[in-house]
Amino acid sequence: MADIIGLVLPFFGMIFLGYVVARITRQPVEALGWLNTFIIYIALPALFFKLVAKTPIEQLTRIDFILANISATYLVFGLIFAIGLWLRRASIGEATIQGLAAAYGNIGYMGPGLALLAFGEPAAVPVALVFCFENMLHFMVAPALMALAGGEKQPALKIAGGVLRKIVTHPFIIATAAGFGAAFAGFEPPAPLQRLIDYLAQAAAPCALFAMGVTLALRPLKRVPVEIGYIVPAKLLLLPVAMYLVLGLAGNFDPVWVFTAVLLAALPTATNVFVIGQQYGVWQERASATILVTTVLSVATVTILLYLIKSGLLPGDPFP
Repeated sequence: MADIIGLVLPFFGMIFLGYVVARITRQPVEALGWLNTFIIYIALPALFFKLVAKTPIEQLTRIDFILANISATYLVFGLIFAIGLWLRRASIGEATIQGLAAAYGNIGYMGPGLALLAFGEPAAVPVALVFCFENMLHFMVAPALMALAGGEKQPALKIAGGVLRKIVTHPFIIATAAGFGAAFAGFEPPAPLQRLIDYLAQAAAPCALFAMGVTLALRPLKRVPVEIGYIVPAKLLLLPVAMYLVLGLAGNFDPVWVFTAVLLAALPTATNVFVIGQQYGVWQERASATILVTTVLSVATVTILLYLIKSGLLPGDPFP
């Protein structure tokens, strides 16, 4: 257990430092702009390119793993969406953000750093696959459902074009696609370029975690929405359990792939959920509260999950 605490303490410690510094210095939210730009456009793309480019191409085409991961994620999304829509009498837009709050984990900022710390380089491929395909699907589902809800006042073809443009121009997706191309071609960057990529990739996790802590500090919890009562357990408990079982049913995957996908599923709600809510003017404050609560509670749930994995209490295949 001491080893697990030693693993997660620096990780969540960076978030805590960002939170404390933001509360002390009280900089405006705009002050975070250039750091976020560096993270989104430079550091994390460098990390994703590095992870994918070094991977054998046959491992990057595991459609069975991708489908199982997406199935588990959207099983939970569909459940929470249905609860919001029919039991809570929410609008389609509100139910969409609730579903994303339960299914869209912080796989960009937190996922790569924590998975690589926990499982090493073998976790690189499942991290890249989960990130790439989950994000693409989230980017498609959110605007499609918002259009159905009436939040988008544009023709369907124009909405579809906008969604496609957001996907193909996103820095993370571009970097991952470039990594796929490099892996397929067997391209190895020259030593100076590789050194630059390494420097940028090493900066990704600490900068992203610090920025996340700052963001949490700048969005204080004003009230606890009733929906948190079912969204938080769904995100931190139900989704990782569903991921574990679905991957077990789908096939015999490498235990590192299973554990990586389960760990990513156990991460707190992504800050992108607040961004999407803000974009459409739906469920913004409550999305912010969900992000804060899941992040705080994930310190305990992620630590327990890693203990179960590292101690051997959680087998790599639930159905041997």
